[in-house]
Amino acid sequence: MTTLRLALRQFRFVNRAFWRNPPAAFFTFAFPLMFLVIFTSLLGHGSVDLGTRSINISTYYVASMGAFSLISACFTNLALSISFQRDSDILKRLDATPLTRAAYFTSRVLHALFISIILVVITAAFGAAFYPASIPTGTTLLRFLVVLIVGAASFSALGVAATIAVPNANAAPAVVNAMILPLLFLSGIFIPLGSNAPTWIVWVARIFPVRHFALGMQSGFVGTSFHWSDVLVVGLWGV
Repeated sequence: MTTLRLALRQFRFVNRAFWRNPPAAFFTFAFPLMFLVIFTSLLGHGSVDLGTRSINISTYYVASMGAFSLISACFTNLALSISFQRDSDILKRLDATPLTRAAYFTSRVLHALFISIILVVITAAFGAAFYPASIPTGTTLLRFLVVLIVGAASFSALGVAATIAVPNANAAPAVVNAMILPLLFLSGIFIPLGSNAPTWIVWVARIFPVRHFALGMQSGFVGTSFHWSDVLVVGLWGV
């Protein structure tokens, strides 16, 4: 059996196991919406400058929480899940089955992509229903899908790579969150980077993929200028 067929079979198993754990599934989808409501309630009265445009800050957070939901599914959750399975010797037991390591990791990346797409769709629908955010259409939709797929693939690869730095399952939450949380703040996911942001923060944000992915998501939701260089940086980090 080919690696792809094995990966698709394992994907179905992983997906079934995910939905059979209702608390985990619920909070996976609830957290981005909770953060969206909290941030817009606290900071949603005003506007933020994005290049030459000034947009409602609630619209800004719809795009940011869309980016956050994908990063959480593809990087954080994937890194934690693989770390736990490695520490409980599940990966070693899989070596005794026809499932190859390549098929296993492919299935996990496919599932992360699947969940992240659902998360972004829910966030976009929520934003269109309750905030002045528009759903991408036409050419904007095509560019948005490219950003989404490249971002999901890149952050999934980074999530798998991050497990190398995790010594054991007990340390996994602390190590993984230490990797991603500072970047979420420095890249303008939780707090917009205005013109008054310190120069060093702007430079640090430009080095890592989170900022570039967030800018790509914003171009789809709020119509800001789109730059292929942002997609390139995100993709290079996943190589």
